[in-house]
Amino acid sequence: MKKSLLGIATSLIVLPTLSYADSPYFSFKDGDGFKRFSVSAGWLHAMPQGKANNVKVNTSAKSGTYAVGDVKLDTVTGAIADTEAGNKAKDKLLGVAKLGEALGLIKDGTLTADMSGKAQINSLESWDNPNTGLEADDVDTVGMMFNYNFTDNVSLEIKAGIPPKVDIKGKGQINAPVVGVATPEGKIDTPIIGGIANNLINGIGNIPLDTQIPITDLTQGSKAATARAWLPAAEIHYQFGKSGVNKFRPYVGVGVMYAYFNDVKLNSGIESDLVTAGHMVQNVLDGKAGAALDGKTSSADPRVKVKATDTFAPIATVGATYDFNENWFAVGSVSYSKMNNEAKISVTDNNTGKELINAKTKIDIDPVITYVGVGYRF
Repeated sequence: MKKSLLGIATSLIVLPTLSYADSPYFSFKDGDGFKRFSVSAGWLHAMPQGKANNVKVNTSAKSGTYAVGDVKLDTVTGAIADTEAGNKAKDKLLGVAKLGEALGLIKDGTLTADMSGKAQINSLESWDNPNTGLEADDVDTVGMMFNYNFTDNVSLEIKAGIPPKVDIKGKGQINAPVVGVATPEGKIDTPIIGGIANNLINGIGNIPLDTQIPITDLTQGSKAATARAWLPAAEIHYQFGKSGVNKFRPYVGVGVMYAYFNDVKLNSGIESDLVTAGHMVQNVLDGKAGAALDGKTSSADPRVKVKATDTFAPIATVGATYDFNENWFAVGSVSYSKMNNEAKISVTDNNTGKELINAKTKIDIDPVITYVGVGYRF
């Protein structure tokens, strides 16, 4: 893509000179005394103005009923909805659990698969995370401007900079909502005691669940991610004044900017948290919802990938040049581009290739770009 843009930019500069070489208006001759080509280099500073947008998460744990498997009693009680029905169910569960501990059926505070039953989970397939998102930080780099003047007042400018590494700030906490109903089922096969225990367990009934499992804090560390930014732009400029007459010449311009981001890397802490989240989803799919709640590893080998989409955006510029002499000049400008793209994060099981988690967030960049440089006309 970058090579294609370079080819387009080169064509935009070269074609007018080839097509109209014999025209007095577009000839290589100075005509009214202006020079056709100019190049400048200087300091470019980009200040993103956009705000974070909520992170939307999708997982492969579709709404449905899953086996719970082994699970810590404290984990279950912590996930019960704080409602009248939930509190009654919790009291029943704790009462039965106390008897189970006395009979030696519950050890180390763990409800085993032959008593935990199943859970209907309706919340992990897709959800939004309010007050979260990503924001690009300010960045500095060396900027370069190339101009071809059609006339003394109208020119085409190609602007770019040495691709800087951009820090991306995180905002908010990502949580996984667990909303549904757990139903303990007694399947203990111990003679006599097992039958009594199974009846008590089945008598607990449905337990409403409503809790948030912390996934990752996007604010951890100095940044959530980094990326290499390629931001070339092409603009048509109109410059006021006249060469050889006005040393100070303001100009205005409009055009299009292309944004391409590569070498995107997540904060290592966030990446580790997402691997843990991948295990959580796989445990649910494996019929081990309890292990998911307990934060245990799964049969999966989760791998995290992140990328940012590329985009085209309008750009507008106001600036001015000051001539030191016929060839050398100073230039300064302020530009604004209404630009946004999307960050995509996926967690995939390296064993099967199955996507466990897919997260997306829109990044409003909307940069104000200042440039100060020195140029040469020829």
